[in-house]
Amino acid sequence: MTSEPPSGRHAPGDFDLTHDIAGEPSSALVEQWRRSGGTAADARRLLSGYAVEGYSVVSDSAGLTRLSERLTLLEVLALIDRPKRILHAYGRAVGGRAVGVWAADNGQMFHPAETGAATMLSALLTVQDEIRRHCQVRIGIGVHHGTFSALAGGLCGPAADAIEDLAENHVDGGELAVTEAVTDRLPAGHPFVLRRKDAPAHPLGAVHQVLDGPRLDDVRPVNGERYPIPYSPDLHADLLRLEERPGDAALLAELTARHLREGTVVLAERGGVPAETPDVALLRGLSRSALMKETGLRLLPPRGAIEIKVAGPLAIYLFDEPQSAVCFALRLRAALADHDVVSRIGVDTGPVLTGETPGGGRDIAGAPVNVASKMAQDLGRPGHVYLSDALREHTGLASFVPVEKVVSGVRICFFEG
Repeated sequence: MTSEPPSGRHAPGDFDLTHDIAGEPSSALVEQWRRSGGTAADARRLLSGYAVEGYSVVSDSAGLTRLSERLTLLEVLALIDRPKRILHAYGRAVGGRAVGVWAADNGQMFHPAETGAATMLSALLTVQDEIRRHCQVRIGIGVHHGTFSALAGGLCGPAADAIEDLAENHVDGGELAVTEAVTDRLPAGHPFVLRRKDAPAHPLGAVHQVLDGPRLDDVRPVNGERYPIPYSPDLHADLLRLEERPGDAALLAELTARHLREGTVVLAERGGVPAETPDVALLRGLSRSALMKETGLRLLPPRGAIEIKVAGPLAIYLFDEPQSAVCFALRLRAALADHDVVSRIGVDTGPVLTGETPGGGRDIAGAPVNVASKMAQDLGRPGHVYLSDALREHTGLASFVPVEKVVSGVRICFFEG
C-alpha cells in the first residue's frame, strides 16, 4: 500500500504515556531479589520494609486534544502547569506529599492513613473548584485507600497500578472519583453527595463520584513549594512567563528557539511478568526494568545519543540521527529477546523538549514521544519495532511493512518490522 503522512497534528493532548510517574528501579532492592531464592516468601520479606498505607490521589488532564489543535507544545505545557500547582498546594495543606515526577499532564499525591477521608474529599472538591475558576484545562481525580510499595520515588503494586488506570481511563475532566475503600472511611451521616459510577467492574471494587460536599474554607493552600516538575527550573520559569502572557507571539518564538531541538525518540516497552503472587510480579518487573536499563546503556553509541529515563516498563532514548536510532532499536529488541524479555519499540523524529529535572534525572516531551508511544504501546504487537512515516526519507525500510490505522479520528501511517 502507499503510505501517506498522518492527517491531523500529534501534540501533547493526543496521547498519554502510561505508568510514567514512578522513577527508575531501586538497584539495591533488585540485587537483593536477584540473590534471593525468588520465592513468594522472599518477595514478601523484601517488600515488607517498603509498605506504606494511605491514600493515592492520581490526576489526569482532559481536553488537551482540542487545545493542541490550536496551541504549540510550549503553550500546552504552560496551561497544564497551573492545575498541577493547585492540586499540589491543597494536597500539601492537608498533609500530603508529592509522588514521583509529574510528567506530561499527570500528578500524584500520597496521604498517610491517619488523614481523615472527609478532609481528603473536601480538599479535592476545593481543588476542582479552583481549577474551574482559574484554568482552561480540567483534570479528573481518582482516589484509593490501601497499602502500596513505596519504590523508585513512586507507589508500586497492583493497587497503585489500578488507581492510575482508573484516573487515566475512567474519570472525566472535572470529576472526583473514589473507591469503596475511601467511602468506607467516611463517618456515619457524612455530608458528601455520592453516586456510584455506572462503569465496567474495576479491580478496586465499587467506584463513586463525589458530586458535592463541604469545602476547605478554613485551610490555606501551601504555596511557594514546587511540585515535582519534569523540567529544569529555567524552563519552568519560562513556562510561567508564557502562562502570564498568553498570545505573546514574540515570547513564544523566543522560548521555542531556546528550548526545542530536533531529535529522534526511541520508546521501548517491555512485556508483563507473569507470577504466582503480586509481590513476585512486582520484583520480577523491577528486575526486568533494571535489565532493560543495563542493556540500553550497553548498546547506546558513545556519541549522539542519551538515555532519557527508564520508568516502570518504559525506556526512552534520544538520538541526534534517525539512522542511528533505528539501528539501536533493532539491536535493543534482539538483546532483550536474548534474555526472554519481549518488547515493542516505537521510533519517531521531530522537535522535542528535553532537559534535566531538579532531581537530577532527565525528561522529554513533544510529538515524537507521543507518536512513538502510540505506535508501540497502543497499536504495536509484542516483538516488533515501529517506525513513523517521518522516518521514510531518513531510513531504509526494506524489511518493514507499511501499516495504516485510524485512532480517535486521526489516521496514523507507520511501518512495522
